[in-house]
Amino acid sequence: MSSQDVSSVSDVSPVKAEVRGRSTIEFPYLDFDSAVEVAAGVHAVGGTSCEWNQLAAQMKQSPTGGGFRMRVMTARSFGMLTYDRGAIELTDLGIRVLDPKHAKSARAEAFLAVPLFKVMFERLNGQVLPPMAAIERMAEGFGVAPKQKDKARQVFMRSAKQAGYFDLDPDRLVSPPNASKPGKLTGVESDLHREGKQKKDGDGGGSGGDDLHPFIQGLLQKLPQPETPWSIDGRAKWLMTASNIFDLLYIDEAEETKVIAINVVAL
Repeated sequence: MSSQDVSSVSDVSPVKAEVRGRSTIEFPYLDFDSAVEVAAGVHAVGGTSCEWNQLAAQMKQSPTGGGFRMRVMTARSFGMLTYDRGAIELTDLGIRVLDPKHAKSARAEAFLAVPLFKVMFERLNGQVLPPMAAIERMAEGFGVAPKQKDKARQVFMRSAKQAGYFDLDPDRLVSPPNASKPGKLTGVESDLHREGKQKKDGDGGGSGGDDLHPFIQGLLQKLPQPETPWSIDGRAKWLMTASNIFDLLYIDEAEETKVIAINVVAL
């Protein structure tokens, strides 16, 4: 699949509906476990990231097929990964979903990353569930197209169960019990660090320490070896990526907003 093909997919929401009967709120066509399967596929191929074609091969799917695109978009809807121009990368949430020590809280968090599921949960939290037809009308009221409300209700109910929202009571939507708060990642994250380092060693990429966040590790792994060609555009892109990662991972106590200009000059 070309980078142009993938980038054209990246701007398509899983369900922002058709021209006829347009939905105005996002939700996936596939359920939560389907998203976890995709995240696990990325982990199996490259630790924290891989190429679009690599993931398709791992999942025995056609990289240009609609079914595969829908699976990847579902994982993005649940906040487990991002993708752009053929590269797929797990988010911090996606990594925690795969870590047995953090999976319970991460699954609960990922379920609420879907806009429709979040507002539905806020409306139904702790209540005895109404009839299916009433849930569909509720979804329609939040912006789901009439022809899609049945599909939205089915995926919502399956995903809620898979994410643990029916663990306490099968008739009430309630936050999963004993879902620990997100903390320092261990287990799977350490495996991802180690596997990512092994895959990059000898491939021209730098590597950081095993105690670094996966995003920082991935950033360092993209550095080419010294005394090798590196275009000006490539350097600028790396620096901009670094800036975005720092904004995501670090807190500015002064809460200042500044514009950083990056000028890379070839000597």
